[in-house]
Amino acid sequence: MIEKIKKIKNELGKKLVILTHHYQQKEIVGLGDFQGDSFGLSQKAAADQDVEFIVFCGVHFMAESAAILARPGQIVQIPDMDAGCWMADMADSIMVERAWDELTAIAGEDSVTPLVYMNSDAFIKAHCGRNGGAVCTSSNAPDAFKWAFEKREKIFFFPDEHLGRNTGNRMNIPADQMIIWDRSKPLGGNSEESIKNAKVILWDGYCLVHTRFTVDQINDRRREFPEANIVVHPECTQEVVNAADAVGSTSFIVNYVKEAPAGSTIIIGTEINLIERLAIEYPDMKIMTLSDSMCPNMAKITLDNLLWTLENIGRVNIVTVEDDIKKDAGLALDRMLELAPK
Repeated sequence: MIEKIKKIKNELGKKLVILTHHYQQKEIVGLGDFQGDSFGLSQKAAADQDVEFIVFCGVHFMAESAAILARPGQIVQIPDMDAGCWMADMADSIMVERAWDELTAIAGEDSVTPLVYMNSDAFIKAHCGRNGGAVCTSSNAPDAFKWAFEKREKIFFFPDEHLGRNTGNRMNIPADQMIIWDRSKPLGGNSEESIKNAKVILWDGYCLVHTRFTVDQINDRRREFPEANIVVHPECTQEVVNAADAVGSTSFIVNYVKEAPAGSTIIIGTEINLIERLAIEYPDMKIMTLSDSMCPNMAKITLDNLLWTLENIGRVNIVTVEDDIKKDAGLALDRMLELAPK
């Protein structure tokens, strides 16, 4: 299958680009033209004037982001249309619109800036675009918070409660001014008074991979490897983030390992495929998982369905975004690009 994939790649040449997310299996990463996070990969593909076919080896919201940024005529495909994201699915259009109406009826529409994490579907990004908000990544969330507070007094952040809380903690926002919006309850389970007092309203979504890590696991690893540095992703709980030595996005983690001196012991709390690949790339270090945690949706991208997609280039598993959604979501993404530094 690998040889067949390489053959098709050679035949299509510059017309094809294969994007592989950091969390993909090493066999898939080895066949990609670019490796990275979802937004950086989408930017690379859209900026390439020769590319006609973009095959995104990641989950569905990532391919959607590529489709939003794609130039006219570019076709975006994903090897498995069922490669979703549980966190993204925790904030659908009906839930978000209802919550926005309830929240702004109390706080006032002119007092709330919606911020949406990249890990969300196109409709949610479009909602932010229409309502003066922006998209953010785990790398630039603090800059997005600063930008939002310059516009209005409150932030409605979704869908990841933990990235939002960890960012708020980093900015020294008092805990009693950050409230959770429980999507199953009227007013998110909050009183009108607590909503009026809040500076940050956090949607109650989470990543099933990163919330599996615990402080007990960190303590166990420290006893076993007292010389180790522990780095975790900001989608982890605040307790885990506070117990770690460093916290950052997937790109941050990659650079953290890259810049560490030879002989370092680094324990990482994120998706296992990235950690295993880093251990292979840096054999002069001891790189280990905090605890094995794999994303089953990322694992849905296989050599078999990648080959099938390439054999049917431009015809199957095409990811499209309606024009009105694409326009509004593009506004939110453009505002993110204006944020600096990233």
